[in-house]
Amino acid sequence: MSRLLVDLRTNKVLWLMIVPSLVFFVIFSYLPMIGVYYAFTNYSFEGGLFKSPYVGFQNFQFLIQSGQLYALTKNTILYNLAFIFLGNALQVTCAIFLSELPGKLFRKFTQSFMFLPFFLSFVLIGAFVFNLFNFENGAVNTFLKGIGLQPYDFYLHTAPWKYIIVFFSVWKGLGYGMIIYLAAIMSISDEYHEAAKIDGANIFQRTRHIILPLLVPTFVLLILLSLGGILKGQFDLFYQIIGNNGMLFETTDIIDTYVYRSLTVNFDIGMGTAAGLYQSAFGLVLVCAVNYIIKKTREDYALF
Repeated sequence: MSRLLVDLRTNKVLWLMIVPSLVFFVIFSYLPMIGVYYAFTNYSFEGGLFKSPYVGFQNFQFLIQSGQLYALTKNTILYNLAFIFLGNALQVTCAIFLSELPGKLFRKFTQSFMFLPFFLSFVLIGAFVFNLFNFENGAVNTFLKGIGLQPYDFYLHTAPWKYIIVFFSVWKGLGYGMIIYLAAIMSISDEYHEAAKIDGANIFQRTRHIILPLLVPTFVLLILLSLGGILKGQFDLFYQIIGNNGMLFETTDIIDTYVYRSLTVNFDIGMGTAAGLYQSAFGLVLVCAVNYIIKKTREDYALF
């Protein structure tokens, strides 16, 4: 305690610079956590936060026994695993190809063109998807009718949507992730490549033995950061593409969309808060577990 007081006196300016950040997180991150109590109540608008009937773990019990929690967790984790690993694999691949393009002007143009989808809003992407796949006059069904085939009602069948959602998520984030990996590749010393070329290594051998091993720290760090939100699905993406179409919930419903419907459609605040609390707790345990495993194997790559 005395050391802290001494540090406060000697570094007053630095501590004052931290105060706005501390105030921000206290107001917007820690004070709202009081609402976690909703998860243990049968919320009523008359009773409010502290006068609603306390029901203990009944909300969690209902989620588990109804099978909803398992389905939501499965969908959320599988989608996020696809987003993380498929997305990172394509980002690394595109970054390597882009770094080897000979023309500097063409490389910059390609980089900017691939980065463009990142700035598109999910509302626009949702409209784009609807105009592609709607039954009456969507581009896909118009093409099918044009070649003499029967149109396919995408909004009544769940099978295609897991691929559609993964595709648009990876497509939107490809340019941004590629920039990060490209920056890591460009920071690799040219001496490694020159030495490899002298030894007769081709581009594939240099990629395998130089670029990929040196990208491992960046890759692991991004994976760890992504795993922190593995139970936080991209709500904007799912809601703007699927909306409230209950026909597709079997394969497209995730925890975030369920919480949203609980609060705005069903008005079951206790159930929605219980699902949100489970999401946060599970994510925390998962991050700590993955970080522990990495720390035991390769300590330099661990977050903490």
